[in-house]
Amino acid sequence: MSQPATETPAMPTLGRRSLLALAGAGAAVGVAPQRAGAAPAEADGPILKPLPSDQFVVYGTNAEMRWDSVDPGRFRTPQPRLFVRNHTRTPRLDPHTFELSVFGDGLSRPRSVDEAVSLRLRDLRRLPVRHVTTVHECTGNGRSYFGAQQGTPASGTQWKLGAVGTVTWEGVRLADVLRRLGISRGAVDVMATGLDPSYVDKGTDYGPVRRPIPIGKALDDALLAWGMNGRPLLPDHGFPLRLVVPGWVGIASIKWLGSLEVASTELTSPWNTKWYRMTGPDWPTDSPPLTVNPVRSAWELAEGTQLPQRGGAVLHGRSCSGAGRIRRVEVSVDRGSRWERARIEDHRPGWTRWSYRWPGAAPGPHTLLARATDVHGRTQPLTARFNDGGYFFDAVVAHPVVVR
Repeated sequence: MSQPATETPAMPTLGRRSLLALAGAGAAVGVAPQRAGAAPAEADGPILKPLPSDQFVVYGTNAEMRWDSVDPGRFRTPQPRLFVRNHTRTPRLDPHTFELSVFGDGLSRPRSVDEAVSLRLRDLRRLPVRHVTTVHECTGNGRSYFGAQQGTPASGTQWKLGAVGTVTWEGVRLADVLRRLGISRGAVDVMATGLDPSYVDKGTDYGPVRRPIPIGKALDDALLAWGMNGRPLLPDHGFPLRLVVPGWVGIASIKWLGSLEVASTELTSPWNTKWYRMTGPDWPTDSPPLTVNPVRSAWELAEGTQLPQRGGAVLHGRSCSGAGRIRRVEVSVDRGSRWERARIEDHRPGWTRWSYRWPGAAPGPHTLLARATDVHGRTQPLTARFNDGGYFFDAVVAHPVVVR
């Protein structure tokens, strides 16, 4: 779900402090100690950007984009309109003093935390710049429908379908950074840790948000991003630097990135062992951490929208998959008795926009359904498999309308 990246014509020599220009040559460079996960200088919030009620539903530290406020003619989600998922609050970080700490025994020259390489934004900006357009989505998007539609409520923020957006990230490939630092052939995982305040739940301090990704994904398409849609990141979306893991659960794309640990063994955190994995009576106790996002679809209509008795009106919607392009979208206006193909409007990287010409119906309440299938054959089911965390609600969502 990413577009071909664009690069700068050449990579100039990097700063003296960074190691990036010298690691490949094996030169000895002094590295200032840097504590991983250093505390931010200032924090407030929990969300800093404006959240007008006609555009957002606010859930304390989180804010959902109202799906019925999506502009059918706009492909990318404006950064001010993108949903916010915070575990604590948005920190204010100074980009002039910000440093990314890289350490671990998975580097070609193992480094402890005290020996970490410290990279500033200016160091990273000297690498080839990439632009990647992808869907960014919270793992719990659609969670409320476990209760509202299936009668099995799940705990957590009761998102509807607005914890998602399509954006274009700007940054550098994580692979370019790691390869210039030098990676051991035995590297297994990369742990990304944020600079947000420690997350405390029921008296337990879990520390800052952090989650590992396999080295294969890190070297594939992961990005260290400082911009979105041609603008610097807003504080609520990870300023000054965040990790972006295209196609994967939102929690993998750590905001306010403070450190990267490259390890020769599997790494764990509460965010891939306690949370963000399937748990419950229908799941094995050793269910793996969640990675690739499922297939989802949504009509660009407010619930209860009034539709005409006569046909002809064109209705719109969007579908997405973490695994790749959407191949087809089917819709039903008779509660699933009959399915028809929707018209695919575009196949750009990100979500797929589609349209359907309303056939008309008798007055009264009606239900619209939409389901998508991606290029790998993954299709939305009629019922989502329940889990305690309310993750991955991928079922067809019943969208109520009224015909007048």
